[in-house]
Amino acid sequence: MSEQAINYVDVPHQLKSGDSVFPRVVLNDGSLQTLDECAAWIEQNKAALEAELKKSGAILFRGFPLNSAETFDEFSNAFGYPNFTYKESLSNAVRINFTERVFTANEAPKHVEIFLHHEMAQTPISPSKVFFFCKTAADEGGATPICRSDLLFAELKAQQPALAQDFINKGLKYTTHMPSENDVNSGQGRSWKSTLSVESQAEAEAKLKELGYSWEWTEDGGLRATTPVLPAVVKLENGKEVFYNQLIAAFMGWKGVRENPSSAITFGDGSAIPVEGLQLATDLAKDYTFDLPWQDGDVALVDNYMSMHGRRSYSGERKREVLVALAMD
Repeated sequence: MSEQAINYVDVPHQLKSGDSVFPRVVLNDGSLQTLDECAAWIEQNKAALEAELKKSGAILFRGFPLNSAETFDEFSNAFGYPNFTYKESLSNAVRINFTERVFTANEAPKHVEIFLHHEMAQTPISPSKVFFFCKTAADEGGATPICRSDLLFAELKAQQPALAQDFINKGLKYTTHMPSENDVNSGQGRSWKSTLSVESQAEAEAKLKELGYSWEWTEDGGLRATTPVLPAVVKLENGKEVFYNQLIAAFMGWKGVRENPSSAITFGDGSAIPVEGLQLATDLAKDYTFDLPWQDGDVALVDNYMSMHGRRSYSGERKREVLVALAMD
């Protein structure tokens, strides 16, 4: 096959910062008609795409020949990144697997908004890249907002330098409640057995101890677990500092957190994070967020360190199906 260039296009509302465009959008002009041709094109252009991803934080691929979980599996696998399966993750969102690599983005009801977060940043093990695939777009709404975390943190640091330094120095602890059985009506409803890949309380405690968690069992058979100290800010190889956490998602979307943030999130030393600081981060994020306007067949490759993501609520008869594959490199 002859070499095919990368066909970048502009779409409305992209964010521009320095020499970066967020997100970058790549349009297939029709010349790539098979998955084998796509795989060859990815191999030819992988270095250039990766350089663009590091600069931008997200790339949207549009017009490629994808229409199923299986074709998405092949397309995402063509990048050659080590797989990170949902089963081995410690996320407590309910998901459904289609292939070993591919699963639903979230099973929360359509009216529930999933707020901005870095994938699995509330756990000791998180992926470096997230592939999203729009199998079918919603009739109304259902966009995936993505947010540049480096730009957000730079502005937070400019406005509240002491708070920013506390995030850097102290890190975070997260406390989550895992029910005894999966609750599909919650964005955080994965059971402790499923989350920890265990069958008994003894196995759960051994796994938690190994990972550095503290925990307590609740009267209803659920598990309340607190992480070891995790970062709130990560410094990348290029020197950029990113707001790498789940603070906005927890503050805006986790049950009871708006009323009492310390019920779920504290600084790493156990001290309370000021509510006004959480609100400021939430408000600033709006200036650096782009809503991915899904079309059937779209794939987005998101750098999980540079970019947060979420899910807008949606409506209509058409079932929104956005699938995910994770990678760690």
